[in-house]
Amino acid sequence: MTADVESARRDWEDGYHRFQDAARDPAREDGLHVELEAVTDALRKRLGSTFTIRELATEYRQADAWTRAAVAERAVARTWPATLSIVESAAFYLYSRGALDYEP
Repeated sequence: MTADVESARRDWEDGYHRFQDAARDPAREDGLHVELEAVTDALRKRLGSTFTIRELATEYRQADAWTRAAVAERAVARTWPATLSIVESAAFYLYSRGALDYEP
C-alpha cells in the first residue's frame, strides 16, 4: 500500500478510537451514532458495496464537503461541527472493513 493510503488508514483508526471515547458520554452517544450513520449511508451511495481501500482513500481526500452536508441533514445536536472529523474518520474506518482488499 502507498504512503497516502496508509496515512488515511491511520487517520481512520485514530478517529474511530476518538469516536468510541466520545460515545461513552451518554449525553452525546445517540447524536454521534446518528451522525455516523449519515456518513456511512453517504459512503454507501458514493462507493457502493464493491470498492478497494485505495478508492476509499481517494474518497476520503474529498469527503469534507459531502460529509458536512450529510451530517447537517440528520444531526440532532447543534454541536455536530465539533465532532464531524471523528465521525467522518470512524465511518471510513468501519466502512473499510468491507473493501475487497481489506487487511487488518
